[in-house]
Amino acid sequence: MQHTLQQYIPQSAFGPIMELLNHDALTVKVKSERKTRHGDYKRLPSGKHQITINANLNTYRFLMTLIHEIAHFEAYQNYGRFIKPHGIEWKKTFQHLMLPFLNPNIFPEHLLPLLARHFKNPKASSDTDSNLALALKLFDVPNDKTFIFDVPYGNNFKLYNGKVFKMGKKRVKRFECIEIKTGKLYLFNPNAEVEQLN
Repeated sequence: MQHTLQQYIPQSAFGPIMELLNHDALTVKVKSERKTRHGDYKRLPSGKHQITINANLNTYRFLMTLIHEIAHFEAYQNYGRFIKPHGIEWKKTFQHLMLPFLNPNIFPEHLLPLLARHFKNPKASSDTDSNLALALKLFDVPNDKTFIFDVPYGNNFKLYNGKVFKMGKKRVKRFECIEIKTGKLYLFNPNAEVEQLN
């Protein structure tokens, strides 16, 4: 596991991460991309615990996702299995675990204010914090996708699952889009990546 993780996280975070993962009952697996999640945590029937993280994440998102999932494990250990998955116990644990990593030796300096704001009240997914999500995506491998906020009003776009939508107006934070096939209205976060069709 050590050799595998070393290639996915910032070098200066490796030692502290290995200390957090120093549990006999906890394993980490790196998986191929899953569109619906960056990672997950589960207690296995054997009583052991497993964290999985997507291999396609950039080093900073991988590190955040790994600590997010370690926080689930720690919250389970400290508070038991009846807590809410992203409730107050998990939030406090995530904040506590993340704090030592919020420094310019690990994250680029311009990300630190966004991270500090996010960790005042961390959400179930960092993708819901559009400013942080957009800043983190700058470190992704370039692709042919467009952010939804760049799609002109009335134009069509396609998602990874093949569904086609027509771009609508912006609400306070999200964009109204109509699925072409069903006519249903959907709301998209501004940092959603899509493929423009016209």
